[in-house]
Amino acid sequence: MRSFTSVFLAGLLVATPLFGADSPDWPRWRGPEAKGTAPLGTPPLTWSETEHVKWKFKTPGFGTSTPIVWGNKIFLLSAIPTGKKAPAATAPPAGARPGGGMRSETPDELYQFVVLCVARDTGKLLWQKVAREEIPHEGHHRDHGFASASPVTDGENLYVSFGSRGIFCFDLEGNLKWEKNLGRMQTRNAFGEGASPALHANTLVINWDHEGDDFIVALDKTTGKELWRQPRDEPTTWSTPLIIEHEGVPQVIVSATNKVRAYELATGKQLWECAGMTANAIPTPVSDFGMLYAISGFRGAALLAIKLGKTGDLTNSDAIAWRVTKATPYVPSPLLSGERLYFYSGNNGTLSCFNAKTGKGLFESERIADLLGGVYASPVAAAGRVYLVGRDGKTVVIKDADTLEPLATNKLDDKFDASAAIAGKELFLRGHDSLYSIAE
Repeated sequence: MRSFTSVFLAGLLVATPLFGADSPDWPRWRGPEAKGTAPLGTPPLTWSETEHVKWKFKTPGFGTSTPIVWGNKIFLLSAIPTGKKAPAATAPPAGARPGGGMRSETPDELYQFVVLCVARDTGKLLWQKVAREEIPHEGHHRDHGFASASPVTDGENLYVSFGSRGIFCFDLEGNLKWEKNLGRMQTRNAFGEGASPALHANTLVINWDHEGDDFIVALDKTTGKELWRQPRDEPTTWSTPLIIEHEGVPQVIVSATNKVRAYELATGKQLWECAGMTANAIPTPVSDFGMLYAISGFRGAALLAIKLGKTGDLTNSDAIAWRVTKATPYVPSPLLSGERLYFYSGNNGTLSCFNAKTGKGLFESERIADLLGGVYASPVAAAGRVYLVGRDGKTVVIKDADTLEPLATNKLDDKFDASAAIAGKELFLRGHDSLYSIAE
C-alpha cells in the first residue's frame, strides 16, 4: 500500500482511491483501485470444473456479496436459515412487509447472519462467526438475499454491514471489536438491502437510503462512534459509496435516483450535487482523470462524466464533460481499465466500451453470445483481459482493447450473481453454492 504522502500528492493531480495499483489484494468491493481492476493480477485465461480449479469451498447459507482477499485470508458474508421459528415468531415481526411478484415471502424463521474466513491457499474454513441471529423484518427480491453487501478491510480489521441487522467490526481472527445498530430499512418493494460500507483512513461510511428517513453516516473505524450524519432525500439506493481524494480533499460520493452527491469526508459537508440518474440506482461510480463516472439503467439510461473540483448544483452545467443516454446497466457496476470504460446494457450480455477521457464510443451494445443467460456480476480486469461473469456459470474472457475480441469461454457447474475478485494469480468466483479459487 502506498504511503500517506504519495497518496496525498497524487490526489493533487487526479482523484485517488484508498488503495492503489501496487496492492496485491482485493480488500473491498470493486478491488484495490475501486475500479474493478487488479493491476498486479495474472489469473488464468481458461478453466472448467476439471481444469485450473485450485479448490472449491461449499458455502453455508446464501449470499451474493463479493469475497474480499487480504494475504492468505478470504472473507465473505452469508445468511443461513436455521429452520427454527422463535417462540414469538408465530406471526411476522412488527413492520414486516409481505412478499409476492419479484419479492420473496415475508420471513418467518430465524436466520444466522455470518462472517466466513477461508484460507486462500487451501480453501479450508478458518473461522465462522455469527454476527446476528434474528427473523428479518422484510423479504427480498427473488434473485437477491440477506447477505449482499461486501465487507472491507484495512489489513487489521474487517468491517461488515448486514444493514438492518447491524454494522460490525471484527479483527482478522474473528473477534468482535464493536457493533452499531442504525435501525431498520424499509426497501422499495421489499427488494432487500445491498450497499457495501466504504472505508478511508479512520472513517467508515454507510449510506442509508430507503423508504423512510434517509441519511449518510460516518463512523470512527476504531470505536464505531458516529463522527457525522447528513440527512438525504432519496428512494431506496443500492449503490455503494465511493471515497476518493481530489485536490487533497477526501470526499465520499453516492449515486442515487434523484441526485449524485459528494460530501467532504472530514465533516460531512455537501460539496456538490448533480441530477440525471434513473430510478433504482444500483451501480457504483468509478473515478479517474479528474472525473467521476456515474451510471444507471432502470427504466431509462444515464451515464454522466462529471468533472471534479466544482461545487454546488452541477446539473446540466459545464461540469458534465460527456454523457451517454442509451444501453446502460441496471445491476452491474462499470469497469474502468486504463482509459477504457466498460459497461453492460441492463442485465444483459451486451457490452459497450467508451474512452473515459473523451467519451468516444469504441464499441457499443455488442452482444456477447455466450452470456445469453444474463448478468448481475460486474466486469473485472487484469493482465490485459476483461472477465465477464454470467448468471448461468459461463465466464467470457475478452481482450482489454478498443474492439471486442473474445479470447475464451469457461463454464462451471454453479450460478453466479456475485462479482469476481482477483488477487495475484487467482480468480475467486462466488456461486450460489460454492466459492471457487481459479488458478493455474
